[in-house]
Amino acid sequence: MLPYISRRLLFMIPTLIGMTFMVYCLIALAPGGFSASASAAAGGGSPAGGDPRIAEARFRDRFGLDESVFVQYARWLGRVSPVKFGARAQIDATGERIYAPRALPPMIMAAPWAEEDQSIRAVADATATFVAADSSDGVRQQYRSLMRESGAARQAFVGSLAVLRIAMAQYADATHQSSLVNQRGELPESNVKSLVIDDAVPQWLAVRSAATAALSAHANAAGARTALELCFHATPFQQAGVGVIPRVVWIGAPDMGWSRTKNRPVSSLILEALPVTLLINLIAFPLIYLVSIPTGMLAAARRGSWFDLISGGIFIALWSIPVVWAGVLAVGFLANKQYLGLFPVAGLHATNASSIGFLPTWESGGFEPGWILDVCWHLVLPVVCLVYAGFAVLSRQTRAAMLDNFNADYVRTAKAKGVSRRDIVLRHVFRNSLLPLITMFVSIFPAMLSGSVIVEKIFSIPGMGSLMLEAVSLHDSEVMLANTIMVGCVSLVALLVADILYALADPRVSYA
Repeated sequence: MLPYISRRLLFMIPTLIGMTFMVYCLIALAPGGFSASASAAAGGGSPAGGDPRIAEARFRDRFGLDESVFVQYARWLGRVSPVKFGARAQIDATGERIYAPRALPPMIMAAPWAEEDQSIRAVADATATFVAADSSDGVRQQYRSLMRESGAARQAFVGSLAVLRIAMAQYADATHQSSLVNQRGELPESNVKSLVIDDAVPQWLAVRSAATAALSAHANAAGARTALELCFHATPFQQAGVGVIPRVVWIGAPDMGWSRTKNRPVSSLILEALPVTLLINLIAFPLIYLVSIPTGMLAAARRGSWFDLISGGIFIALWSIPVVWAGVLAVGFLANKQYLGLFPVAGLHATNASSIGFLPTWESGGFEPGWILDVCWHLVLPVVCLVYAGFAVLSRQTRAAMLDNFNADYVRTAKAKGVSRRDIVLRHVFRNSLLPLITMFVSIFPAMLSGSVIVEKIFSIPGMGSLMLEAVSLHDSEVMLANTIMVGCVSLVALLVADILYALADPRVSYA
């Protein structure tokens, strides 16, 4: 068994990589892709005035959208993987992880300004220095200051680089070399060597002026980045993880990223929503099994009786009711004050939940339910909407599995030997009917983590379902990817647990 479990754990790694890569590509190749997520975080558009291509270039560089999908996925996989490469990240006071500064976009190089670039870069490298402050607080302030300066210099360089591309594209159009211009109206760096240069064309003056400005901005950005990198290696903040090889390999907790729409770490959002979803499901699913399995066993043992017919009819009728309709009716009639008004309409707590006691109490004014009963009362309708549809599926599955075993030869042999009916049902038939029930039980775990989108939306419950629905509507790719890798890990572990339970329930199953 242990060698089999080890092999399964190793095979989970490529399976998880393939799963997350498919989801990553689906998000990236969807209309808008990651640009829609970043645009929602940036406020939706480019500032008024100026060439929109310059704003788009800065926008794409800010969120790292200029690289290919494979490079973007590799960068994301490096963050979520426990084994990381490069310099160790650091954690600031807000909990955000700070990584080493990114490399600058490459400068568009052409023969007319190649020597000028070398001289400007030499001066910039000579002046790029960093002297650490005396105290740790001083180094942190230095880092924040250098980070702002480096960010501003990088944005200036990216804008100058976009201006240079546009000027070179205009020059290409003027010299009948439009085939070198891409769909954005820019000249890609790969086509620069194919560009025929003519100093006599008036548009070349604009190119030369844009190149001089870009070279200067490149030097400033490179110097600011060098100073920021030196300050980063001075470790102004607490380092994350455990180092294995300094600045090469280190081990740390997975970094789920930063929610662009909520401006918070994704891990903190999941830690807030996941307990709510687990609370609801840990109440709902045991109820489903406590009702469905005994009902299915009794229906199989008394096949064709009135109990079998009535229970099957009721469960099928409940299963045919859509959850959306049941939730809306529950809110409209059972919770609405104009009708019965028996239950709360939405949420998990009353408005005064922070000021009431934890346990129920009797006071002079009457009965005070307390925080625990208030939460239970808020959970009644959501739990009912989650459990009623599962009764039919699990109950009929239990009934069908047991009926198949009732007709087996070993049951007739047990009856012929005089084994009691109770022992036949519980020790023989039910045990051999566990395999399909194990399959259904293990498939529940991913659903417990992903949450019920419909129920949580109807009853305004801040769980994983509501978090994912909001992430999809706001194009928050980091939250969607974090939920994908979390559900994927749990699904793979659940399949492994199913195999182990199969071996425990059926001695004929062996993984030797």
